[in-house]
Order: sequence, then C-alpha cells, then structure tokens
Amino acid sequence: MDTYVILRRGGWEGPDALQEAAGRSKQVGDEEMSDDIRWIRSYVLAEPDGRVGTVCIYQASSEEAIREHASRADLPADEVVRVADTVVVRDDPVAA
Repeated sequence: MDTYVILRRGGWEGPDALQEAAGRSKQVGDEEMSDDIRWIRSYVLAEPDGRVGTVCIYQASSEEAIREHASRADLPADEVVRVADTVVVRDDPVAA
C-alpha cells in the first residue's frame, strides 16, 4: 500500500457534520474496503467562510481506491496526491 494525502476543502458546515462524515468514512474503510484502504489521521482546516475542511492521510492500494472510498462514504476528494517519502522532525503536537 502507498500513502496518500487527500485535500477536502470546505466539505462540512461544522464539527457535527464532520463527525458524521468521519463515522461513514471509518465504516466504509473498515467494513467494505479493508483490503484496499486504511485511514491514518486527519487534520481539520478552519476555512475562511466558517466551514471546515480536512487534510487526510490514508494508506491505499491505489488512487482509484481512495476515490472509490470517498464516493461510497459521500466525502469530497478535491485533490489526491501519493506521498513519495516522509520526514518526521517532531511528533504531532498534543492539544493543550
């Protein structure tokens, strides 16, 4: 599996809608496509219009699997980019 970054700009009105989408994403990934996709983490973006978007990190068998997952879970997938390498300088920060 390769690692992918998925940009989902302004996909949700707010945290509640995003939480619903996260549930659908996990269900589809775990129950329907577990051989092809694995959700690693997401960073939530505060969009200028008050909506929220995400930058999601997934492992998947292909870009097509990423897009199929997004379609099944009713998620936007504005941009999908395969990660060439990872450089970790520090662990992700923990919320205060």
